[in-house]
Amino acid sequence: MEAVRPATDDATTLAARYDAVRSLTEALVAPLSDADATVQSMDDASPAKWHLAHTTWFFETFVLRDHVAGYRAYDERFAFLFNSYYEAEGKRHARARRGMVTRPALAEVMAYRAAVDAALLDALPTLPDAAVALVALGCQHEEQHQELLVTDILHLFSENPLEPAIWPAARKVPVALPGPVAWIERQEQVVEIGHDGRGFAFDCEGPRHRALVPAHAIADRTVTNGEWAAFIADGGYREARWWLSDGWAWVQREGIAAPLYWEERDGAWTRFGLDGRRAIDPAAPVTHVSFFEADAYAAWAGARLPTEIEWEVAAAGHDARGGNQLDTAGAVEPRPAAGGPAFFGDVWEWTGSAYRPYPGFAAAEGAVGEYNGKFMSGQFVLRGGSCATPRGHARASYRNFFYPHQRWQFTGVRLAKDV
Repeated sequence: MEAVRPATDDATTLAARYDAVRSLTEALVAPLSDADATVQSMDDASPAKWHLAHTTWFFETFVLRDHVAGYRAYDERFAFLFNSYYEAEGKRHARARRGMVTRPALAEVMAYRAAVDAALLDALPTLPDAAVALVALGCQHEEQHQELLVTDILHLFSENPLEPAIWPAARKVPVALPGPVAWIERQEQVVEIGHDGRGFAFDCEGPRHRALVPAHAIADRTVTNGEWAAFIADGGYREARWWLSDGWAWVQREGIAAPLYWEERDGAWTRFGLDGRRAIDPAAPVTHVSFFEADAYAAWAGARLPTEIEWEVAAAGHDARGGNQLDTAGAVEPRPAAGGPAFFGDVWEWTGSAYRPYPGFAAAEGAVGEYNGKFMSGQFVLRGGSCATPRGHARASYRNFFYPHQRWQFTGVRLAKDV
């Protein structure tokens, strides 16, 4: 994984960015007790305490250990506990057992963060360019974990029968339902996609290359909760004809009948969120749906999912910093669309594209080369960022990826169709 270092990045600028990223992470966990931060609700999720320590281990290992002479690890045991998947860094604690790490306590993990922060900021002015690039990468990496923190905490609290609100929020004010989807049409053409080399990018976003886009149309907004409720009412989860074989087997095996966190109470659909359980907002984008569900809905609607090429071409002219994204700690959720076509924020949008390397892709040398490339199997690409994505983190070329059954992220659906 490589980052392109912008010419304006000096030690002061990068130090300010580092401090802002680290501070937001700690604000996200501020409401949690030690118990809240230790528990693991499922294999796909990690305890908040682990996120706090892992992102710190990343800076300590790849910047301080490798580029600061004489640096001594805060605790030699932490490498085993808080390595995620870097085979080059040796053995590590099993992912599914992260919730068993009751020690170190949350307070000690916070002390670990403070010690690494002090050492890194002290070393930053004299770091070589390669290390500076790793600090920039580490900030991007921690922003990814900020979104995971939000969604993992949400999943954890959903497992509590009391359904506690993490961040209480004001009562929602109903808004008008959006009108019918408008279709943005594009004729067949050859386009360039992938990162253009300006600023930071993850390795999987390149190389930039030419691709053929067939004639198609893409929706100007994502599917709403109200539209999804109509899919349910029409038997969408009960009719195999809409589903891929693997998806239908998943529905049957898991008893899936609605998006994650939805429950029907007193004849009305509700959802659990960071602000507790509330009635669904019919005008807001549907979220917490899997690729299987997204594909089935598209079939039911007489459409399909866009390819990632179609999505990127449509999104290229829109502001990647706009929309409903994460700015501060709080009860984030998708909001009803307003003000014309939007491609960034609210929900990650499933595409019909498998997560595979672009032509000419090559993983970086060393342990950080394991960051993305080795996961290019069996997953699908999502685009656009969500309400839990830190503002400024996403861009038109950004490729998120998850397995087709996963839905604890803020994942939603934009339709496309052939022309």
